[in-house]
Amino acid sequence: MRFGLTAYGTVFSMGLTPQSGRPRIKPIQLLERARICGLMGAELPAVLLEGEDIDAVARYAREHQLFLNLATGGYAPEKLAETLELGARLGVETVRTVVGGAQIGGDRRLIANRWKAFLEEVLEGLRAATQVAERVGVNLAVENHQDLASEELLWLCNAIDSSRFGITLDTGNPLATAEEPLDFVRRIGPHLKNVHLKDYWIFPTDEGYRLARSPIGQGVIDFPQLFAIVAEFCPDITMSLEMGALEARHIRVLADDYWPAYPQRSVPQLARVLRFVYTNARQSENWQTPFERHEPAEVIVAYEEQQLMESLTYLKQFTHA
Repeated sequence: MRFGLTAYGTVFSMGLTPQSGRPRIKPIQLLERARICGLMGAELPAVLLEGEDIDAVARYAREHQLFLNLATGGYAPEKLAETLELGARLGVETVRTVVGGAQIGGDRRLIANRWKAFLEEVLEGLRAATQVAERVGVNLAVENHQDLASEELLWLCNAIDSSRFGITLDTGNPLATAEEPLDFVRRIGPHLKNVHLKDYWIFPTDEGYRLARSPIGQGVIDFPQLFAIVAEFCPDITMSLEMGALEARHIRVLADDYWPAYPQRSVPQLARVLRFVYTNARQSENWQTPFERHEPAEVIVAYEEQQLMESLTYLKQFTHA
């Protein structure tokens, strides 16, 4: 397993669009930060490369033996093709995308009446884009971005049936589709291409639970077991530390209208995830981050930096010099 960084969260991006008026990290700066942190690569949002010297970025990664992945969004084949071709020029291993549909927190209610049609659109777009991935020799991976459940990810992988198509696992996000994290990893393991490392604290609510991002190793994810499972399927996989999720996510699994657009689940499967949630829940209302409390930017950055450093300290036990 090779550990790297993603360019998400306040520490790295302070907003990813020039229109935000905030500074954003440059691609080579992120790669330099990965090296300083003792990591082996980085995942760059494709937008971060706009106006950049692509060949210089590729050369820096190659000279320092750093892996590169690209991140984009959507399932439109034309946009994905453009990103895949850019990835081939950069020498990336994987282009990760998210398909959306659901709101963050696994909430499908806005399009519950057309969820199946939405999935068919997603399949059509990803299948066409995979043909480009095969041609240019870059993996295309769809993330479980608090939208798609394991059943739907497996359906996409089996329907597309390509060695160049698979899944980017966000280690914390199975909880947003009411799935126990290790069960989720075991199910989708054969199709893994890339991993985002994220951990959460759980806070119970009347409608379900909130997920508030924590430093890696301090939340609810059993990383030693997770790494062991992943290593069975793909021991050389890229794994990037993701300091995103600036806001807590409310997973309303106890609300009656949460479930209609979800795959049918067995009672034992739901029992496992609810047991996991309530075994690990924190009995406190102090779940808001400085970002959610609208504190000054320097306070938010300091909070993010502290969580990053604590996460890196935890990951060192799994790295090999």
